[in-house]
Amino acid sequence: MQNSEALALTAVLLATAGDLTKRINDGVVARGFEGRPAYGFAFVRLAPDGATVTELAAHLGVTKQAASQLVDEIVRKGYAERRPHPGDARARLVVLTERGWACTRAAEEAAAEVVAGWVELLGEGEVGVLRDHLARIAPYGRIRPAW
Repeated sequence: MQNSEALALTAVLLATAGDLTKRINDGVVARGFEGRPAYGFAFVRLAPDGATVTELAAHLGVTKQAASQLVDEIVRKGYAERRPHPGDARARLVVLTERGWACTRAAEEAAAEVVAGWVELLGEGEVGVLRDHLARIAPYGRIRPAW
């Protein structure tokens, strides 16, 4: 593959990922939740059993201070709450509230709408092949933003 073809492929993948993130966030907002895409990346780590601020920071690839500010924001908006950590008396566990879970379900619905549009455009078989091919090259592990 020539450099120009590789660059074109990377541009298309990045544009698709950016559009997907925006459309999921727009769908969440349209369903009555306020926020920003960073919330979704945080919610991935907080579900299902919660996380400490330190664990969230590692997941997001940000400083503990930045993660703490994000936690303050999502707690203030009612998406999460701090609880005593069951295994560490010094730590606090950040867990999703019912509102946080509802927001997560709204994101899942919005993502399904985006993918339905891809199916309409490409066909179900082609979208399945695309998913399978991307799964073969996608890095395993955490889903986190590329800040």
